[in-house]
Amino acid sequence: MPEAPTSGTLTAGTHVFPIRVYYEDTDAAGIVYYANYLKFAERGRTELMRLLGAEHRALMEDQGVLWAVRRCVVDYLSPARLDDRLEVVTSVTDVGAARLDALQVVRRGAADLARLVLRLACIDRAGRPRRLPAAVRASLLALLPPQSRA
Repeated sequence: MPEAPTSGTLTAGTHVFPIRVYYEDTDAAGIVYYANYLKFAERGRTELMRLLGAEHRALMEDQGVLWAVRRCVVDYLSPARLDDRLEVVTSVTDVGAARLDALQVVRRGAADLARLVLRLACIDRAGRPRRLPAAVRASLLALLPPQSRA
């Protein structure tokens, strides 16, 4: 029986999103295909935003705000395999007027499998930079350690 979807947990500014590796995520050897780590990270960020009350669809429809990945640097450390239970750990590292920086780690237990350093741009439907809505920015700033808040 499939597991119920979950938005994960948010504790002390860090979001943890559980994922299981399915056959579709792997190559013929049962190892997760490298591009799927980007998908896992996207799901983690999406669920973090959902927990903050800033679902992507609502931001698009109500405020005309979209997210675009501007930069992503990935270090692949160890392979995930078919049926592994993984966690995507997301930490917001900086928040600007129209951008979000984040660190995401895909891990199995205590072992880091991939580390992603991201910069996301907040844009309008025409692709131009757009300031983060005040409530979204405040929610994201609240995730930063106290000494990092602007």
